[in-house]
Amino acid sequence: MSETPRRSSGPATAREDGRTARARATRTRITTAATELFTTAGYTTTSITAIAARAGVSEQTVYYAFGTKRAILTTALDLAVAGDDRPVPTMERPWFRETLDDPDPLGHIRRQVAAAGDIYLRAAPLLDVVRSAATTDPDLAEVWATNIRQRLTVQRALADALARKTPLRDGLTPDAAADIALTVLSPETYNLLVDNRGWDHARWRAWAADALARLLTTLAP
Repeated sequence: MSETPRRSSGPATAREDGRTARARATRTRITTAATELFTTAGYTTTSITAIAARAGVSEQTVYYAFGTKRAILTTALDLAVAGDDRPVPTMERPWFRETLDDPDPLGHIRRQVAAAGDIYLRAAPLLDVVRSAATTDPDLAEVWATNIRQRLTVQRALADALARKTPLRDGLTPDAAADIALTVLSPETYNLLVDNRGWDHARWRAWAADALARLLTTLAP
């Protein structure tokens, strides 16, 4: 009797895997379409109808996959920040562990800046959408506040690790160092220098690493 379930489980599993793959592909199409619209037309003026049309799916499919426009935006933002759809928190990502493990404090700072830069190459436009819409949309104000808290948590952990590698300057506490890093490595600063002032990405990275080394440590960069 046990043989029958085992024989039938293969096709069932295959069908389930196929459905999962199709659902993931559909969600990707929707988030990609929404990202294009949010960053060109704006969040407020982008409708579910427009997202569905751009993605080539029905409105019902969009609602079934996400439920709300906010959920689409937060999912798109999570994907852009992470760079993939794996459920791995920031502080379990390889770049974070490699930064903590780097014994050289200046190497630590360069890795920290490089990781922030990689994220902003993918996510800066969407982060700007959230920041702009947060002024009039309470739901997105909450999303923006959460994003700031998450970034601060990461910067605090990195500041603690840096303080174990080299003295922080002028009696600076890890909390204050995290606030400084949060400011220097903010999407607002990145967008101001790269998008508005025309800096290229490499110039921003060099400036940010130099600024953090000078502001946080007594080491000559």
